[in-house]
Amino acid sequence: MTAPVFHLDPLPSTDVFVLGGPEGRHAAAVRRLRVGERLDVTDGAGAALECEVRSVGRDELECVVLSRRAPTRDGPRLVVAQALAKGDRGELAVEMLTEIGVDEIVPWAAARCIVRWDGERGERSRARWTRTAQEAAKQSRRHAWPLVGPLAGTAALAGRVRRASLAVVLHETATTPLAGLARALPPGAEAGEILLVVGPEGGVADGEIEALTAAGAVAGRLGPTVLRTSTAGVVAAAVVLADIGRLGG
Repeated sequence: MTAPVFHLDPLPSTDVFVLGGPEGRHAAAVRRLRVGERLDVTDGAGAALECEVRSVGRDELECVVLSRRAPTRDGPRLVVAQALAKGDRGELAVEMLTEIGVDEIVPWAAARCIVRWDGERGERSRARWTRTAQEAAKQSRRHAWPLVGPLAGTAALAGRVRRASLAVVLHETATTPLAGLARALPPGAEAGEILLVVGPEGGVADGEIEALTAAGAVAGRLGPTVLRTSTAGVVAAAVVLADIGRLGG
């Protein structure tokens, strides 16, 4: 069984340190880690310490560092622009995208989104997405946590499309299969970014398709069925991650 993951930023430079605060309390009182058990402590940016518990307090652990891991880069970054969704479907999408290994999630204010992130409501909603990503990253034992970007409109998203090595807008009427697109990337693309655009429940508007494809995106199809916005991005990300060798290998 893999070791549980806890967050501490910055990571200590010493070989013995105390994990306190909310993370230490969770480790000692909720997870009930004991002397001799292993845990990983990460800064969320990819660096991590492999540790062993040396002593347990009421709400903290004394940890011994066994080894240090530096951040690594494995192929192009995978970014998912996720349209805002009603209810808890947005957080569900963020949770699953994090678990599968996406590097960044961009909240997208698509034209047909019912939900709007205005003012304080938008700040609270983005904070929920960020917390969801952090908790899912710890649960899935990730050391590099996904970034939850600021809310983007279609114009800003088109800018991301122009900079990407590959950008795909998921659409049920598209004729180009998503599978295989990432495998056809030219040499050097591993240093770039793959962007997947997931529309809202009402679908991507024609004007948005036109704007994004004009910026260089491909309209791609997942399969014969129409998926909910909360699951479409996860399935698409799995296809791309398998294509670039980060899943199923």
